[in-house]
Amino acid sequence: MPDIGVPHAHRHHWYYVWFPLAAAFAWFATLWALLITWLASGRPHYVSQDGNIAYISDVGADILKPLFIVGCCFTGIGFVLSLVAERWLRHSGRLVPNMRKREKVFSILAILGSVIGGAGLILLSIFDTKRHTTLHRLFLLIFIVGVALSAIFTIVEFRWLAKDLPYLRKIKMSYMIKSVLATVLIVLAIAFGITLYYYNDVGAILEWTISFLYTFYLLTFFFDLRASRHVRKGELLYLKDVNGVQNGLQHPVHAQVV
Repeated sequence: MPDIGVPHAHRHHWYYVWFPLAAAFAWFATLWALLITWLASGRPHYVSQDGNIAYISDVGADILKPLFIVGCCFTGIGFVLSLVAERWLRHSGRLVPNMRKREKVFSILAILGSVIGGAGLILLSIFDTKRHTTLHRLFLLIFIVGVALSAIFTIVEFRWLAKDLPYLRKIKMSYMIKSVLATVLIVLAIAFGITLYYYNDVGAILEWTISFLYTFYLLTFFFDLRASRHVRKGELLYLKDVNGVQNGLQHPVHAQVV
């Protein structure tokens, strides 16, 4: 049962949840603002636009560039902070800790991937496609590769956690949802990279689709971090006991956490 005598600690744990929520909201709101602006303006053909359908970067390089930069900054930083918060909460025993060194290594690699991806996202918004086409596409590639690597490393970490702790259903659920979303996003990103140069309109549709789906990937970290609520520092470190893992020991409260 949660200790109702430590409300301040509970609130402290709950603050971390806002990182992925803020990132997802900023990204989703920015995308909608760009899309609605383009549609409401009568679908104008921008200077940097090649096909009939505008890319996100085409709209973001025009009058809404300040909004695009702010949205990308919030999203990139929020993504990094979400992974850092999860790493810290696992280390401090507020989330299920990594059972072995390998999970910790992949968690750190996922953070590094998010830093690369986040930096790419921020820089591509600053160096827009209208004025800095080559740099913009370079930073777009960095963003895609960084996020993809981060997702792969995170999925590997969760796969090992799910294997070591099969009775924690939320771990397995988070692993499966992340795996499906990441697989779909990576496949679509590869298709986007091909169509970007050969089928402009298809590439634009894929870019908008990938971007909106990325919102849901960010939200998966909200469900991970919210499990730290009502869990005090060090409370879940007992799960690192090798005998506990092997024997499938579980606690009526702890069995619900991620």
